[in-house]
Amino acid sequence: MTAFDPRITAARPDLAAERWRGIIPADRYAGGILMQVVTGTAPLFGAARSDGPMQSELLFGETLTCYERSDDGWCWGQMTGDDYVGYVPSDMLAPVASQPTRRIGSLRSFVYPGPSIKSAPVMALSFGAQLVITAEKDWFSSLAQGGFVVSRHLVDIDHCADDPAAQALMMLGAPYLWGGRSSLGMDCSGLVQLALQACAIACPRDSDQQERALGSPVGQDSDLQRNDLVFWKGHVGIMLDADILLHANGHHMACITEPLAEARARILAKTGHDISAVKRLDPLPE
Repeated sequence: MTAFDPRITAARPDLAAERWRGIIPADRYAGGILMQVVTGTAPLFGAARSDGPMQSELLFGETLTCYERSDDGWCWGQMTGDDYVGYVPSDMLAPVASQPTRRIGSLRSFVYPGPSIKSAPVMALSFGAQLVITAEKDWFSSLAQGGFVVSRHLVDIDHCADDPAAQALMMLGAPYLWGGRSSLGMDCSGLVQLALQACAIACPRDSDQQERALGSPVGQDSDLQRNDLVFWKGHVGIMLDADILLHANGHHMACITEPLAEARARILAKTGHDISAVKRLDPLPE
């Protein structure tokens, strides 16, 4: 049987997405229900337990198709944006009521109970969070779910930035978080994914997937350019220019900039792995 990547294939021996009927054997199949994140972020785990490693993270307003909702509080499903499969706490999700119209374009923002920046926030929202806005007045926009956000922190849902490196630079100094993809903490591939998605570039979740899917190969001895992606086994960063790399990494436990030569030497000494590929992004959408 053809091997399917379990990270992006909604199939278990006992349950699979309906699309896999007749392709992947399972005890039963389900069409799924589209659910939406209603908390600032929501962790996605590889198993229905919160003490294991977080595999990825969903942002407020992002959606996943839920194929199973268990009695012990877990939803097993597949993310809409990058097809990642896993378990998300059910109480962080709700059925999709309407499609988002705006998203957070600043590093982060807050949801206030009323239209005043002096009121205590009820939730923090990260860069990329997706919102349904019902009205805008003066400084504030009201959310369909209730609450208010500062309008100047919003961009249209289909807004397309033109410089992934500039989007990634917004995260400079953010702490490293395995599986994270929010401005409160992110891993290397989460940083790249956030930056590319802001530029309307479809981007897989993990660095090995990104290495296969993104851009065109560039010789490692070539002059590198801004927005070139540099890959190692299990790691990725984005170039700010010909010499400086921006990456979220466990060595510094932060999103930092450093000369590529220094990062390359350190990673080689620590892991024995040299750069595996440099990929140049295709022309950005206009």
